[in-house]
Amino acid sequence: MNRSIALRLAAMFAVAALVVFALVGFALHRVLENALDRHQLEQLNTKFQMMKYTIVRTRTPDRWEKVTAKLDTLSPADGNTEFWVWSADPRFQYGKSLPEVIAAMQGKTGIGEMMIANRPYPMKTEVEEIPAEGQMPAVRFMVGVDSAPFFHTRHAFLIGLLVLSTIGALLVTVLGYVIARLGLKPLNKLSQEAQELSPKNLSQRLQLSALPTELSNLGASFNGALDKLESAYQQLEMFNADVTHELRTPLANLIGQTQVVLSRERSKEQLVEVLQSNLEELERLRAIVSDMLFLTRADQGERASRLVSVSIAEEVNKTVEFLDFIMDEADVKVRVQGDASAQIETSLFRRAVTNLLHNAIQHSKAKAEIVVDVSGDPSEVRIAVSNPGDEIPKEHLPRLFDRFYRVDSARANSTESHGLGLSIVKAIAKMHNGAVFASSGNGITVVGFSVMAEGLK
Repeated sequence: MNRSIALRLAAMFAVAALVVFALVGFALHRVLENALDRHQLEQLNTKFQMMKYTIVRTRTPDRWEKVTAKLDTLSPADGNTEFWVWSADPRFQYGKSLPEVIAAMQGKTGIGEMMIANRPYPMKTEVEEIPAEGQMPAVRFMVGVDSAPFFHTRHAFLIGLLVLSTIGALLVTVLGYVIARLGLKPLNKLSQEAQELSPKNLSQRLQLSALPTELSNLGASFNGALDKLESAYQQLEMFNADVTHELRTPLANLIGQTQVVLSRERSKEQLVEVLQSNLEELERLRAIVSDMLFLTRADQGERASRLVSVSIAEEVNKTVEFLDFIMDEADVKVRVQGDASAQIETSLFRRAVTNLLHNAIQHSKAKAEIVVDVSGDPSEVRIAVSNPGDEIPKEHLPRLFDRFYRVDSARANSTESHGLGLSIVKAIAKMHNGAVFASSGNGITVVGFSVMAEGLK
């Protein structure tokens, strides 16, 4: 199920806001709770110390009446604060529900809490034993402050905090959604531009100038992919045109010769001649199809598997010996110089060298010397075939290894070559983790490839 990015961001804002509000609320609640407890204790202790001083200064029973009068004055009608005095002498006792309080506070001194009947919240208490002095016996003095107002204050604060946090989270969610929608406008615009791209206009690109930094890199990468796609599409169109041309010529020859021979009676010798010509054309078609299948396997990632460690110069010499007849016919010589060891699949390697030598022989004049230079370094071994001849313009060099590509637009020697030889060299180099190279200048053209050096994987 697809979900809106804006909604996702709004939900994340809401969760983040709830977490922040919860942490801040918890901290504020703790601060308020500590402040209320401190205030309650200060209120309790103030009343306790004031009355304790009065009781201590009371030394006779006559003056005790003044103490009880003051205790009555300080005891509010709502019962928020209460005083208790307990003594073995009934004359020095004071407070409501005194037996219950004495039972609840038995043995306790200092600050504490006490639950009293008919009170929903405990009372914060302070208790101290005042020793006998003069005619006044020892008494147990107790002060209690009702904690209900403090509980109500905390409860009201907590409710308010929850309500405000909820409202705040909702506001953050709504604002987050609005902000996300505004922030994603460039992305929506980018998406609309991408939807408007059409195969009919391969040069169309996304406009990057108005995009924010975060999206400009994405747009640049997308435009780069479009550049590669356009290049591949153009190469595919050229490839289709070249394939059509290469296949059309032998097919036209086959059809034309067959139609001519069938137009009237022919002698046995004439029929044999036509069949031989047709066989040549069929062999040409088979070679094109075979090479295309090989290149397809290479494009799909096939690698050289039957690797053996050999002398590269020795393998090149074996290939040169195999081409002796062709070299004699073209009246050219081949010289091999240098050597290096590498792990190769010999059948593929010889096929690549054969194609390079065929290409050099085809573009060399009589009496020319073709040089095969073998050189190596720790990372690769290079096989460079150089021949004297016309210089190849620089703009053509990068495309020499493209399928069906020829420097001459007139397709010279098209009957001798179908334009896949150097493409196969490139595929074989790739299958050996190598690369191809070409240069032309000062009357010398160099075309070659490299393979992985021995010992490297």
